[in-house]
Amino acid sequence: MPIDHATRTIEIECLRYDPQTDTEPHYQTYQVPFTDDMSVLQGLQYIKDQLDGSLTFRWSCRMAVCGSCGKMVNGVPQLSCHAFLRDYFPGKVRVDPLTHFPIIRDLVIDQTGFLDHLEAVKPYLIPAQDQPVADGVYRQTPVQMDQYYQYSQCINCLLCYSACPQYGLDPEFTGPGALALLHRYNADSRDQGWTARSEVMNAEEGVWSCTLVGYCSEVCPKGVDPARAINQNKVNSTLDYFGVLKFLMPKSAKT
Repeated sequence: MPIDHATRTIEIECLRYDPQTDTEPHYQTYQVPFTDDMSVLQGLQYIKDQLDGSLTFRWSCRMAVCGSCGKMVNGVPQLSCHAFLRDYFPGKVRVDPLTHFPIIRDLVIDQTGFLDHLEAVKPYLIPAQDQPVADGVYRQTPVQMDQYYQYSQCINCLLCYSACPQYGLDPEFTGPGALALLHRYNADSRDQGWTARSEVMNAEEGVWSCTLVGYCSEVCPKGVDPARAINQNKVNSTLDYFGVLKFLMPKSAKT
């Protein structure tokens, strides 16, 4: 069936908040002409370019790769470049900043909390020892790569954090995205950083704060499945705990 590219008009309602002038957030409504190939992000760009240059939001690649255009679209965490206006017509579209984060202005959030958690999990390879460049590349088998490849697809879009009720209740929770990346590096055969990351994983704010809602995996645009990564590391954390417990037990108590 051919796509109708005729121009129609849709109502886009955006949350507005300027901390320098506003006492609290409010909504502003715009009438936006669109065709069936226009995304919500393009609708926001039309508003900024043609109707109201003061509207503030983040975006970059427009191809669901950079992760910077995440918004709440009709209450659902989505990449606004990956949500299409045609799917909401003839209803209206309400666009909010991602929940569970402080608002800097309009649709722009403060990512500091997430970035602190990301830094804490050491999201990079920690080899047992440095390998000279002359020795060539680290080699892996396809099976070894399969152990972590899914989790390496994270684009840090923060949709999973907005979907996570536990992070909304406790911002100290490391959160699904950072814990998925923790698992990505722990599962890499080239990495020996388990001990360096175990404190974060085993902490009260680590994997054990997850309440297994699973909505984080539903909204992930890259199929990373952070809920699965966290569950795997609950098992690893348990084994780590009993390993320490066994080490501390007197010889007479060991079997």
